[in-house]
Amino acid sequence: MGRADSRRSARERYTASLQIRDHHQRAIDRLADAYRDDPSFRGLIIGGSVAKGCAREDSDVDFLIIATDEAFEQRRAARDLFINRRDLCDYDGGFVDGKIIDLAFLTDLAEKGNEPSRAAFEGAFVAYSHVSDLDALLQRIPVYPEAGHDARVRAFYCMAFMQHWLFHEAERHGNRYTLIRSASQLALFTGRLILAHNRKLFPYHKWMPRALESAPEKPNDLMACFNDLLNEPCGDHATALFERVRAFQDWGVSDLEAYTWFMTDVEWSWMSGKTHIEDW
Repeated sequence: MGRADSRRSARERYTASLQIRDHHQRAIDRLADAYRDDPSFRGLIIGGSVAKGCAREDSDVDFLIIATDEAFEQRRAARDLFINRRDLCDYDGGFVDGKIIDLAFLTDLAEKGNEPSRAAFEGAFVAYSHVSDLDALLQRIPVYPEAGHDARVRAFYCMAFMQHWLFHEAERHGNRYTLIRSASQLALFTGRLILAHNRKLFPYHKWMPRALESAPEKPNDLMACFNDLLNEPCGDHATALFERVRAFQDWGVSDLEAYTWFMTDVEWSWMSGKTHIEDW
């Protein structure tokens, strides 16, 4: 068996284990055939819900395509870094939706990418490649970053504490905007705290509830409290969620330390030029 045949068989076995729908697989095969021999591109990576094994019948096929350095710079200069095609799909509403990257993007991501960017590669697989060891590079990306773990846990707890406080302040003053925003932020940072505790990547907002639900170590009724707050933002639901998370373990942060952290690291973040916590 030749090297290309061996790679194809491995990919077919992997995609079969995901139970990729036939029409999605046909779109992937046509996408690979469309660009495999194009000298501007070096490899094709399938991601999104299809790669994660949770696609709907009508889901699109998300991908990243690796351009040569020259082609990437030309595309970037022209602000032409997307490929969206419907002609490669044979199902209603189907399309392939991709971003054009270069190999340096992947190596930088493996070295210093943030959590959502790393999480986007969970389940991602190579459809074709002219890059040696691309599979090995992909395996280095969706890895939880241990560096800074304790600081992130502390920060997420402090933000959850402050958003709980802000929610009740908004409720007391009848400030609907702040109430809705603090409810969302409370859900976000209690969720991020539990994900960090489990050393699970934060997959950005779309996939956050799914990731949180799959976290093995969490309060038993966390998801019920999480959903109650978002479905009906009120003081009782805000407190129920925060107190479940606060009581889950000793997070090592006093109330005064949480207030102080918020002032110095959020309100005064402009002084140090730090990346805002929502972008961690």
